[in-house]
Amino acid sequence: MGKAAAARKLAAAAAYGGGGLSVVGGALYGLLATEAKLARKAIGEPLGTPPPDATGWYGRGLGGPAVKIALLGDSSAAGYGVHRVEETPGSHLASGVAREAGRRVHLRELAVVGAESRDLAAQVDRALGTDPDLAVILIGVNDITHQVLPATSVRNLSEGVRRLREAGVEVLVGTCPDLGTIRPIPPPLKQIARAWSRRLAAAQSIAVVAEGGRTVSLGDILGPEFDAAPALLFGPDRFHPSAEGYRALADVLLPSALAALGLGPDDPELLEARRGEKLRPVAVAAIEAARTTGTELGGTEVAGSRRGVRGLWVEMRRRRRHPRATAEAPEAEERVEEDART
Repeated sequence: MGKAAAARKLAAAAAYGGGGLSVVGGALYGLLATEAKLARKAIGEPLGTPPPDATGWYGRGLGGPAVKIALLGDSSAAGYGVHRVEETPGSHLASGVAREAGRRVHLRELAVVGAESRDLAAQVDRALGTDPDLAVILIGVNDITHQVLPATSVRNLSEGVRRLREAGVEVLVGTCPDLGTIRPIPPPLKQIARAWSRRLAAAQSIAVVAEGGRTVSLGDILGPEFDAAPALLFGPDRFHPSAEGYRALADVLLPSALAALGLGPDDPELLEARRGEKLRPVAVAAIEAARTTGTELGGTEVAGSRRGVRGLWVEMRRRRRHPRATAEAPEAEERVEEDART
């Protein structure tokens, strides 16, 4: 079975309630389950102290109307392992959106350390209560390390995206990163984790696009750059990113977040082939995106139709990164009057 066909099968299994086990094979799944226990022992249990809450207002002194963002997911969204709120991915993302859009931003941090895809429904419930303009979701790594069936993981994500889109919320999903570079994960689990995480990322893209959301690949965000400087980009447990690693994660998310909000720079309507931008069937694009960090996938139409003979059409975008700037600490309350006086 080709990789694109396998990704389609996994996404279809999720949509129609299948287990998805046949995609990786029962024997391989059993090996992964055994080796994953060893990896989790090497990584250790999460610290009792939760990461700083990035909820609050960003872009003090900027104009309105304000942009509301909900950040959902697991420890990678929450910023597990850092001690200052300015080091969290939420702070970096919200500060970046405020700076680039010239708008005040309210971020609602809903991510939970250790969350699996099954926990996403409760986070979506809370997000819908805040009426966000954009929901950013990072989920899936804990499903792999806890041996959740891939189709179940994708189905949980798909349902969350569907509910948000039905409420008119733009959705950006950072797909599962390549786990093959995590140092506490030993061979042969390392090779299995790489294949499984890329397959899961591809299936996540297929499902999210089908529900009207967009994805951006985190691919090797834990890969060559991280592997070359593990002391700088990985935290003490060698599994979660460090403060600099979370900053790199937010850098990948920012251009697509701005595009989803309609607040980014005016990107050319035509795809730029020299940047690797293409029009592709979703399954083919999803496999390629899983290997290439920062690749954004979003649904489009060809000759007035969203679907071709090989599935949904998507645009593969590789948006230009924005210059880095220092993240700010959020304010608990909007301070429009004081900002206007200063």
